[in-house]
Amino acid sequence: MSNSGSLICVGTGLNLAGQISVLSKSYIEHADVVFALVPDGFAQTWLERLNKDVRSLQGYYAQPGEIKNRRDSYEQMVEAVLSEVRANKRVVCALYGHPGVFACVGHIAIKRARQLGYRAKMEPGISAEACLWADLGIDPGYSGHQSFEASQFMFYGHQPDPTTHLLLWQIGIAGEHTLTEFVTNSERLQVLVELLNQWYPLDHQVVLYEAPNLPIDKPRIESIELQQLPEAQLSSITTLLVPPVQRLQVNHQVLAKLGITEADLG
Repeated sequence: MSNSGSLICVGTGLNLAGQISVLSKSYIEHADVVFALVPDGFAQTWLERLNKDVRSLQGYYAQPGEIKNRRDSYEQMVEAVLSEVRANKRVVCALYGHPGVFACVGHIAIKRARQLGYRAKMEPGISAEACLWADLGIDPGYSGHQSFEASQFMFYGHQPDPTTHLLLWQIGIAGEHTLTEFVTNSERLQVLVELLNQWYPLDHQVVLYEAPNLPIDKPRIESIELQQLPEAQLSSITTLLVPPVQRLQVNHQVLAKLGITEADLG
């Protein structure tokens, strides 16, 4: 049996056509078939200009009036992709943003393709996090940062560091555990506020961020008080940035071992 099929998962970036790498674009142009999971018809049309066989994966999500677990949708997407790999085609899976960040389809498909003996790899793309740092003018290396999916942060015992930036992704479905809904509600968000209030005051200024999809769009950068979060308008792409509330704490024991003083830190 010939295993000449291959799979490459690429990221299209956040901003249509402008944030995809030259290499990823080339893979799309030369693929036998391209599977796409992108945010809108503009991105889908742009991909279709690059390759004559582009197939949207959006149809595997629950349709209006249908209740469907997202795990089932992802499994069907992976099988659709692998069916063409098994047919020994050069397959590209083009995913919105970075193909491996809050996107399990690429990871699962690559793992299974390799298990079946096919060549498979992932090419990075510009993620929402990369856009956030640029749009908000923040260098995460200054004080560090922590990053969690919002529901995971709520369900497990994560301990945020109030001296660093805290990012909570997919805040628009915070507290949703059934994997059948794409929205949250004010009650769940209030639980999150109460959780965060262990480290941050209720009047602490937080930021709602959404990266633009089109070159003509502007990012959403909205500052609100933490206590206002339950009433905020959120979407599937909203990210919550919680800025530091405390100064970095000097570790004097380590400084002493290194033979430096706090003044040396500048």
